[in-house]
Amino acid sequence: MSSTPFSRSEPGWLGDLFGALPEGGQADLGGRAFVRRNDILRELSLASDQQEQTKSTFGFKWEKRDTFESEASLRRMKEWLIERYGDVPNAGWWKDHGDKPLVVDAGCGAGMSGLELFAPAVPRIRYLGVDISTAVDVARDRFEKAGLDAGFMQADITDLPLPEGSVDVIFSEGVLHHTDSTERALKSLARRLKVGGRFLFYVYKTKGPIREFTDDYIRDKLEPIAPEQAWELMMPLTKLGQALGELNIELTVPEEISLLEIPAGKINLQRLFYWHVFKAFYREDLTLDEMNHINFDWYAPRNAARQTPEQVRQWCREAGLEIEREVVEDAGITIQARRTA
Repeated sequence: MSSTPFSRSEPGWLGDLFGALPEGGQADLGGRAFVRRNDILRELSLASDQQEQTKSTFGFKWEKRDTFESEASLRRMKEWLIERYGDVPNAGWWKDHGDKPLVVDAGCGAGMSGLELFAPAVPRIRYLGVDISTAVDVARDRFEKAGLDAGFMQADITDLPLPEGSVDVIFSEGVLHHTDSTERALKSLARRLKVGGRFLFYVYKTKGPIREFTDDYIRDKLEPIAPEQAWELMMPLTKLGQALGELNIELTVPEEISLLEIPAGKINLQRLFYWHVFKAFYREDLTLDEMNHINFDWYAPRNAARQTPEQVRQWCREAGLEIEREVVEDAGITIQARRTA
């Protein structure tokens, strides 16, 4: 492979991984056709019908940068990431991966989670952001504006054009469930890890019966329409979530409602609706558009599987992954695992 820099704006190690390619040039990587367009390698045949809808949805969402780039929005994301993964840039396990480990952000989107969690570590790693949508262009711009060298590729993360056993760390924050099969995506990515490599990921958790019904009902309504229209249709729901949040009412569920999986105890009215009826995010320091971004992220993509902790643990065992850290919340399941075989 050529060591020529892949492009004037991206790090030279990309040339080592994929070879030099002129703008507009095509190459075969892992049996699939790629073209270099706007200085990014892009897979020519990307998605199933369901994935095509998901790809378009996320491309639209991440281009609305004013809905996620505020200080409050990024602070919220960073706090949530650290709660679940810990202080990743300063984790002791980096010593296991040598100098300049290859870190793949599988489903990087606009680089929101990647920047908030990995930014201090980027100068000492090879960060490769991969996404099925044009969000990779936004991610590259955001990394460049932060003064960080990183590589980006538009490709299907369920079949990365990287050899098995070649990656040190894979990060996939809220992405595996947006593929045609969470299980297949997890196992395919796990094979790319070196033995001893680490996999950090978050997937949606199965909710109670009313939320599950509502989630599928709304997705069915949004699937056939354009992302712009779906965004507008989500806005009344977001406004209701805001109204419920601003009431700031706490109530007590006197006894567990096992039929609906609603626990007993005190709960804010907005959170009762949020966890058990429909997702209508509320946080007082976010704008209406920022809250709509979060609700749209949940409801608009067709592919949005939910899974149980038991399923995720079983998939990890079958993929040769030993779980080192697990955080199970109402929202989802966060895993840090090490490949042992």
